[in-house]
Amino acid sequence: MSVAMKCRLSVTLLQMLIWFLLNNISYGTVSDIQCLELIHKSLKDPENSLTYSWNFDNKSEGAICRFAGVECWHPDENRVLNLRLSNMGLQGEFPSGLENCTSLTGLDLSSNSLSGPIPADISRKIPFVTALDLSFNGFSGEIPVNLSDCSYLNSLKLQHNKLTGQIPGQLIRLARLIDFDVSDNQLSGPIPILNTKFPQSSFSNNLNLCGDILNVDCTGTSKKTNTGVIIGSAVGGVVITIIVVAVVLYFCMRKMPVKKKEKKDTVIEENKWAKSIKGVKHAKVSMFEKSVSKMQLIDLMKATNDFDNENIIGTGRTGTMYKATLPDGTFLAIKRLQDSQQSENQFVSEMATLGNVRHQNLVPLLGYCSAKKERLLVYKYMAKGTLYDQLHGSGAQGGSMEWPTRLKISIGAAKGLAWLHHSCNPRILHRNISSKCILLDEDYEPKISDFGLARLMNPIDTHLSTFVNGEFGDLGYVAPEYARTLVATPKGDVYSFGVVLLELVTGEKPTQVSNASESFRGSLVEWITFLSNNSLLQDAIDKSLIGKDYDSELLQFMKVACVCALSGPKERPTMFEVYQFLRAIGERYHFTTDDGILMMPSESTDAENLDELIVAK
Repeated sequence: MSVAMKCRLSVTLLQMLIWFLLNNISYGTVSDIQCLELIHKSLKDPENSLTYSWNFDNKSEGAICRFAGVECWHPDENRVLNLRLSNMGLQGEFPSGLENCTSLTGLDLSSNSLSGPIPADISRKIPFVTALDLSFNGFSGEIPVNLSDCSYLNSLKLQHNKLTGQIPGQLIRLARLIDFDVSDNQLSGPIPILNTKFPQSSFSNNLNLCGDILNVDCTGTSKKTNTGVIIGSAVGGVVITIIVVAVVLYFCMRKMPVKKKEKKDTVIEENKWAKSIKGVKHAKVSMFEKSVSKMQLIDLMKATNDFDNENIIGTGRTGTMYKATLPDGTFLAIKRLQDSQQSENQFVSEMATLGNVRHQNLVPLLGYCSAKKERLLVYKYMAKGTLYDQLHGSGAQGGSMEWPTRLKISIGAAKGLAWLHHSCNPRILHRNISSKCILLDEDYEPKISDFGLARLMNPIDTHLSTFVNGEFGDLGYVAPEYARTLVATPKGDVYSFGVVLLELVTGEKPTQVSNASESFRGSLVEWITFLSNNSLLQDAIDKSLIGKDYDSELLQFMKVACVCALSGPKERPTMFEVYQFLRAIGERYHFTTDDGILMMPSESTDAENLDELIVAK
């Protein structure tokens, strides 16, 4: 082939590539614009809440991101992330065109005047939604079974509608669901067992719903029958009455343990996987530490009461975590992996790698068990739970932490993550850093969990929702470049860690800012950016920390957090640098020692070269 022909061929291929890229970019833009146009056309807008703002004449990139109620993945890119159309006076049925917003992860239509059924194929329209709020409307009909296929759902709010029928038992498949409310409807039948135990208020004001949580017996008819028999027998005479009462008492005494057994069987039926592994209950639990006694699968089953829902302490994209109580009173944490697609040999190989990863700021993997298609991981139990619960939770675990404790946690967590990036062999990217995967021991020493588990998940799950950890329920941790590249990088971990630092210094949640103005609808990072641009950064600091001789440290800490959460990956520091920054801020507290285990990264170990989640051996 001549040089001229090669040149012409190269030019042709380049033109085809450019056309392909431009076509894809424009399709994404057109698709999301079409989505909003169809939504606007399908809804009545008597208050002009949308009409005045949704101007489709402007076709420039990022124009729709300035529409009322529209949040984009990036302000300069027409790619819709969330639709927040609450309390806009909208009328009509469930809007059309949502399937064209292919990157949509949040839909809020609450407090409007919408009616009609919820679409039976709703998972096709919004397959990657993590938060769905249809509350305070007039939706009718049944809750669609198809909702159970919206597998990324963290929050489902359907209260104050006119929904009828039963709550679908298939919703148990929503492993990430942590917020659920169907109160004030016209639902009936038994409340199914779900992965998370929701409060009574989530089901209240449905006259025909029944279940233990409502203190309404679903078998009330049988009791009436027994009463009728007793009364009828009494008419026949004292002797017959005594006989009948004796018989009834006899069967009641026999029935009491049966009820307990039926309840237990119901739980196991819902947890079919737990029932399926009973046949291999003597499967070996491979342990990495000699100090831990030898165990079999049956020991884990006994310690978790056959993996009873009561023992669930966390759920997320990587799986469900159970608290296990051993006979000697000690605790373990057992994670059942979700959607692990690896072969037995691959799984064992990965376990051998992760089992050797040891650092004072990582939750140690103590062992694992492979039973049929199930994969169970054994971890050390952390007494103080998650950082998220300590910062934002209510009750015993939630509460205000003093600044030295927060600083100690940030330094330890940074040290653990920096070690994974720069010193661990093989080096590991976390990919799902958040305040819910930073666990705390009894001394508030932070331990990072879930490291290395991304490789065990479904390898074909490469959509943007792969990078949203459903266990934490928030999109606020995801670096903006993920929406464009779908590639995990070290700087993505740095961004996520920056959001954790912002949580620590502000006390705010990643996607719910309580101290912002009522008109503000953005994330924690967006709020911080707004304040920074207006020289008001100090206003974001948690008020409970100010005026206690920490003000200088707080401002320095805030600046480190902001630099981690910059929109450009190249502008962010490495995790080693983040650790050094934080360590310098906390120098007077003498938190850290033995820094020799964390080596300075060389050119060959620079974060830009860590494109794999775990570097191949």
